Amino acid sequence: MADIKPADIAALRKKTGAGMMDCKRALEENDGDQEKAVDWLRSQGILKSAKRSDRAAEDGAVDVIVENGRAALAELTAETDFVAKGSDFTDTVADLTQLVLDEGDADVAAKPFRGSTVGDVVTDLAAKLGENVGLGRVARFESSDGILDGYKHLQNSRGTVGVLVELGGVDNSNAKAREVAHDLALHIASAAPGWVTRDDVPVETVERERAVFEEQTRAEGKPDQAVPKIVEGRLNGFYKENVLVDQPFVRDQKVTIGKLVSDLGADATVRRFVRVKVGEE
Repeated sequence: MADIKPADIAALRKKTGAGMMDCKRALEENDGDQEKAVDWLRSQGILKSAKRSDRAAEDGAVDVIVENGRAALAELTAETDFVAKGSDFTDTVADLTQLVLDEGDADVAAKPFRGSTVGDVVTDLAAKLGENVGLGRVARFESSDGILDGYKHLQNSRGTVGVLVELGGVDNSNAKAREVAHDLALHIASAAPGWVTRDDVPVETVERERAVFEEQTRAEGKPDQAVPKIVEGRLNGFYKENVLVDQPFVRDQKVTIGKLVSDLGADATVRRFVRVKVGEE
């Protein structure tokens, strides 16, 4: 049996929110493997979902720009919201987002920025503010035949959630399509899907979920002949929670995102999206 240290238990508690003794047992049952311990907690009904459970950074800020067939998102990480909501920090995030829009999202740290490079400016900002400040996630979309939209959720004077989305197969001048594109951005910010369609979900993720659901169903004492159907039902629930087109629209739970988009026409489709929330991977 692996030597389970208090730090291991604390890490699993932070990741899952489960109780100390449950985390200790989960690690003991899985030879100290954190990922397997998460699955074990889920299979025992202690943890409902592993969605968005891994913490990436404690705080920070994100900004979004959408203009002229281009869209960009950029994030800086910080230790506290006190620093993240300050004007030095938010101004830097805004300028960084404009840089990504104009220059692209590859090798951002090395790009010229404010008379230096992005990496050096971030390092200097950390020294000035007295916190560990880092370059977070960046993204840039460009579309000549689709509709781009974005959304930034504000909290304590800075963006905490940023979204970019591209809607394809529609006329760029269609007011209804533009409205739906913006609704999609708002929905993604709130519902936090992981993928656009079921086909986008990695096979290994599906098999991992299936295994967890099967173990959970058998632990509940369900008859063997009923297990496959119950597992498939729970897997469909996983898709409904995590796949964009399967999710109920946040403004009308009777309508799925897939239906909302398909009502725009047979060719209408969500091509891609990105969602960044500070403090999450």
